[in-house]
Amino acid sequence: MAGYQRKTALAPKEVLAQAEEFLPDMLGLSRSTDSSHSVTYNGAEGIVTLTAHRHGPYTDVVATTDRLRTSRLDYEVQRLLNRMPYEPGDRGGPGSGEPS
Repeated sequence: MAGYQRKTALAPKEVLAQAEEFLPDMLGLSRSTDSSHSVTYNGAEGIVTLTAHRHGPYTDVVATTDRLRTSRLDYEVQRLLNRMPYEPGDRGGPGSGEPS
């Protein structure tokens, strides 16, 4: 099991919306459970749970998977987290080595 953490300027609702756009398309995962602050996806690639909690101007995002850090699931979860804007005013989006 692997875990990842990211601080972002996005609101929890926006974090979960980005996960909904990214994870099903990239990995063929389906949402199995959700709440206002968390969501779990599962599929052939594995299981990932994201939680997002607001603390002042930032949201703390924690992602846990049921795979090793070297799995495709973990790679895509890291990509998702890295796309989130860190500071207010940041654009976010793909890294410099990724296609748009």
